[in-house]
Amino acid sequence: MPASRTFPLIALALSLTFLWVVGWYWHTASEIAGIWWRSDTFAHGLVVLPAFAWLVWRARDRIGELQPQPVGWMALAVLAAGLLWLLGGMVSVAAAQHFALFAMLVSAFVGVLGWRLSRVLLFPLAFLFFGVPIGDFMLPTLMHYTAEFTVWALRLSGVPVYQEGLHFVVPNGRWSVVEACSGVRYLIASLFVGALYAYLNYVSLKRRLLFMVVALVMPVLANWVRAYFIVMLGYHSGNKIAVGVDHILYGWVFFGVVIFLMFWIGGRWHEAPASGRVLAAAEQGASPARARWLGALPVVLAVVLFPPVFKVLDAPIEDFPVTLVAPAPASGWHATEQQSLEYRPVYFGARAETTQTYMAEGDTSVVGLHAAWYYGQRDGSEMIGWRNGPAPASREGFSLVRTARTLSVGRQVVRENLVFTPQGRVLTWHWYRINGRPVVGDAEAKLRLAADRLFGQADESAAVVLFTPVVPDEDIARARLETFLSSHLAAIEQAVEAPARSIPQ
Repeated sequence: MPASRTFPLIALALSLTFLWVVGWYWHTASEIAGIWWRSDTFAHGLVVLPAFAWLVWRARDRIGELQPQPVGWMALAVLAAGLLWLLGGMVSVAAAQHFALFAMLVSAFVGVLGWRLSRVLLFPLAFLFFGVPIGDFMLPTLMHYTAEFTVWALRLSGVPVYQEGLHFVVPNGRWSVVEACSGVRYLIASLFVGALYAYLNYVSLKRRLLFMVVALVMPVLANWVRAYFIVMLGYHSGNKIAVGVDHILYGWVFFGVVIFLMFWIGGRWHEAPASGRVLAAAEQGASPARARWLGALPVVLAVVLFPPVFKVLDAPIEDFPVTLVAPAPASGWHATEQQSLEYRPVYFGARAETTQTYMAEGDTSVVGLHAAWYYGQRDGSEMIGWRNGPAPASREGFSLVRTARTLSVGRQVVRENLVFTPQGRVLTWHWYRINGRPVVGDAEAKLRLAADRLFGQADESAAVVLFTPVVPDEDIARARLETFLSSHLAAIEQAVEAPARSIPQ
């Protein structure tokens, strides 16, 4: 066949490009492979590269006698991806680095193959992005709507329910929507297999896009129904079935049935593949082989630029003595050693931390202050990370009742969380200070840290958390925090900025 004359050259070009990119970014690539291996949510990533190779091989007949025609200016796309990788590394955002690596890989493939070959291989190239282990950002939203639908359906079925955020109670049991019940695994798996199904079974773009919409909506709806059925099974069986590990197993069985039905229905509109037009090398113009491959040189050089730069910028900063002291109590307040709460925020990697509880005159409930100070943040010692925050998910018995919301309290903006602990509910307010500026959102904080480091500024940062038990109710607890903050804000700012004087010059 005509494909046999050029396909080995194309396969060689793709293989060498892959090895070149992955070799320079081996640490990021090994991180991604580790996530594929450990995570049930992203286990499909183990199939992405073999599926890409098979899809390229499957397209060999349509490739015909086309040969690679490198496009040098695709180095700009490689540089953009490299810059994203660099910024992600500087502020320890692994998801940004993971996406950037795949963007760089696809851009390099396009740069080496050229436009005509890349158009033929458009879907295999785009399919590579399923290897990016990203999607955890959807967890809070999916968990929220799963809980809302489940409670609504239970009430519609006549089951009395008391709901508190992601937790709800029925007459014979307590249920919670946890990460495993969010449906993000079903959603990602459905999009992955749905994309392959649509590509292999449809020809028209309209049908492919419609099927992808179905693959997006169906797992979300199926997960809502699954959660409702699980609770109903537990309710009517006296919590003898569909509890513990069983409800995860039942969930995957139910999801498998839904996907089978989706494919069975989709098969009714199956389109026979169109006879592909074999492209001849003469159509792309003749040019000497050496001149063609010189066009790949800018792409090859752009790939190697960022790892050495990152090594210089990410040089570790040695430890130095630093002390963080909690502010003295304001008038009408006194510090107390009363340990009525086991709750503590979690901030790994801080250079200094302090925790102090206060009590107002005439009040029997405490207000806690926790501050964590950071400088020279690197991987494993960054202020904002998946392990850190006011809701210590890593501690058994602690869970987030309600996702964070933003409040304005005087001149300070805070993020409020409601946390369930073994001793009861705790209301928390938290914010950050970065180089003397108040910041609330995690994304904004990461962007500011990236900008500061990119321009050679310090990354002196602090996380501040206020917390109090929800006693006697949430409104009283919120008023208690507001009173404390209005009396202590200036002192808190001075306390978290004082360690900066210890930074060696």
